[in-house]
Amino acid sequence: MNSVQVNFKMNSKVKRDAQRVASEIGISLSDVWNSCVREFIRRRSITFSASEEPSNFLIKAIAESEEDIRKGRLSPAFDNAEDAIKWLNEPDKKSKKK
Repeated sequence: MNSVQVNFKMNSKVKRDAQRVASEIGISLSDVWNSCVREFIRRRSITFSASEEPSNFLIKAIAESEEDIRKGRLSPAFDNAEDAIKWLNEPDKKSKKK
């Protein structure tokens, strides 16, 4: 089997964590990548996990949304796009209660 070297960038913490886990189960990180690529070729698809840690921006946005919900600052239901756009253009739309 001929081997070639492939270079790509990744987060250094992710690489260290992956190397640690691979070592714990007795394989190399190269074996992990080869297995992933073989699976990708076989299935012709790739699955991404949503198990990533949320960013500080996302955490803040979720907290703000939860606060808006607690305070009743919700969008009303609309029958058409024109009414929704009109509501969005109101200066104090967040103060509207459902």
